[in-house]
Amino acid sequence: MSMALKPLIDEKLLLKKTALGDQHAFTEIYNHHYPEIYGFARHLLNSDELALDVVQESMLHIWQQGDKLNSIYNLHGYLKTFAQRRAIDILRNRDTHRKAEKILAGSWQETHNETEEGILLNEGRRILEDGIRQLPKQQQLVYRLCQQQGLKYEEAAAQLNISSGTVKTHLKVAMRSLRSYISEHSDIVALVVIFKLI
Repeated sequence: MSMALKPLIDEKLLLKKTALGDQHAFTEIYNHHYPEIYGFARHLLNSDELALDVVQESMLHIWQQGDKLNSIYNLHGYLKTFAQRRAIDILRNRDTHRKAEKILAGSWQETHNETEEGILLNEGRRILEDGIRQLPKQQQLVYRLCQQQGLKYEEAAAQLNISSGTVKTHLKVAMRSLRSYISEHSDIVALVVIFKLI
């Protein structure tokens, strides 16, 4: 049985400073909560990479909350709840993707022709573009530079005047958001076609 995570000294003060953009306060919060949130996500997802994604998204969410951080009274519980929701989203999307692949594998030979493929691709591009427009501005820029223009993290970072680590985080969050958006706005067969575009 794991020991309960000891609370940070002056956590409310650290949250207040983080709300004001203090990166040192945010780093202290990050380092303190990272191990347990990572372990929690790793247990749910059984994947080191996906668990790391969840931790990064959870911490980015905290950084983006601004003044709302002052209303958080149990940061550990808040982070675990957010991480759990993200993990569930990932599992749902993965399950949907697998179902789509299975259906597609069984029906593609019957339905495949150039006209239908063209229709699916055009519809896929439209839905994908709609999803991109739903992203926050910075995530849109990062996605277009890295995924559509093929820039490396460092090249995109130089253009946007941010760190390559921030570019990587923005891209991961953007990809998760796009997959969620596409899953909600596509039928099961078109789903895989669009996923191959992103």
